[in-house]
Amino acid sequence: MRTESRKPRLLYLAYFFPPSRASGVFRARATANYFAEQGWDVTVLKAPDSFYEKVTGSVDPALTEAVDARLDIAAPPVDHFLWETDLREYGWFRGNFPVLAKRWHTWKQEKIFPDKYLSWGLAAFREGLRRHRRRPYDLIIATGNPFAAFGSAWALGRVTKRPFVIDYRDAWTLNQFTDEDTFGPGHPAWKWERRITRAATASLHVNDAMREWHAAKYPEAADRMQVVLNGWDPDVMPETPLPAPNEDRPLAFSFIGTLTPVQPIDSMIEGYQQMLEAGRHPGSRLDLYGHMGFFANNEAKLRATLGLDEPIPGVNYLGPVPKPEIATAYAASDVLLFMTGGAKYVTTGKVFEYMAAGRPIVSIHDKGCAAEELLRDYPLWFEPASLDPADVAVAMAEAGDAARKADPAVAEQARTYAATFTRYRQLERFEQWSRELVAERSSR
Repeated sequence: MRTESRKPRLLYLAYFFPPSRASGVFRARATANYFAEQGWDVTVLKAPDSFYEKVTGSVDPALTEAVDARLDIAAPPVDHFLWETDLREYGWFRGNFPVLAKRWHTWKQEKIFPDKYLSWGLAAFREGLRRHRRRPYDLIIATGNPFAAFGSAWALGRVTKRPFVIDYRDAWTLNQFTDEDTFGPGHPAWKWERRITRAATASLHVNDAMREWHAAKYPEAADRMQVVLNGWDPDVMPETPLPAPNEDRPLAFSFIGTLTPVQPIDSMIEGYQQMLEAGRHPGSRLDLYGHMGFFANNEAKLRATLGLDEPIPGVNYLGPVPKPEIATAYAASDVLLFMTGGAKYVTTGKVFEYMAAGRPIVSIHDKGCAAEELLRDYPLWFEPASLDPADVAVAMAEAGDAARKADPAVAEQARTYAATFTRYRQLERFEQWSRELVAERSSR
């Protein structure tokens, strides 16, 4: 750790932060932890735990154990207007004037900021400003979604005259799964994104395709756009033992991650079935580890949507695995099935973890997926010709052959390659850039 007479101070706006298990929470955790380890005084503004527990229903208390104890964490309040279904919890205004309350909520979305988390954004602005006046910050970073965090960072930057950075874990105005605009022409999100992007000291993107899309949309800010890949976390993904060569035992083909409707689950399951019907790797099983979506109260509906509400021979839904125990799922797997929705703009954080396991990986996604750029140099990557189940079956069978061979030299090459993609490795350059930015401003 660096030692300096005065620690640089960072205000980090991350709505989803442990114990939330929402998509992207590990990027937020790693960013805050890494800056703290590099000698920054870090304040994190997150959502209240009650939101994760009551609204999303998706928490993993074990995640908080891996949060750096040096972080100063606060949770500005959020209005549950959109999610509250219990009439007894309505306030006086909404309880007595529901139509007027709805109009007021809609007006704020249209006239102040177009994000359903606006109330938290305003509260985060007030809390960040209060703390800054007491002990000034040197840099503000906001990660989205929600993009109310971007709005807060922009407002704090204007008031405090401090630099701010926006981190696009997800796209705001681009649907990265369909390559279409998220909002129609004239929607206020377009105005706000342009305003914030122009003012930001830098913007971060998870892959080159996302950076290029934003650079084309906002060319005046293109030279301030950086790529910070997601990476994987060695503290929750320790090295797992590799299976020994064996020509006879049944193989375990595994998907490890969150199941969602945008994924080609039919191609995966039908490909697995066709592989068995062709006599390849008889007795093998398909194990599915993970949550059904990001919101617990949608699980039953999603299970039916995904076709997993009835038993499927050989297919085992094993449920979620706590992150600190995720290595046990990888250790029980022979072949990993990298299944994701979207294409050009989608990398996902899971691909890095898959590579770290050092096992054969079968891609099950549309051609052109951003993750292909990473997997191309991974020595145990198996790419189907298409999402047709017959092509998926061939790739799965070939990956199974590689798993049975279990060549230790190839596995070591795979792990050596994966080691270049830890989260901290991806954050090194950005943290150094941030440090130099603060030092330059301090010397003026």
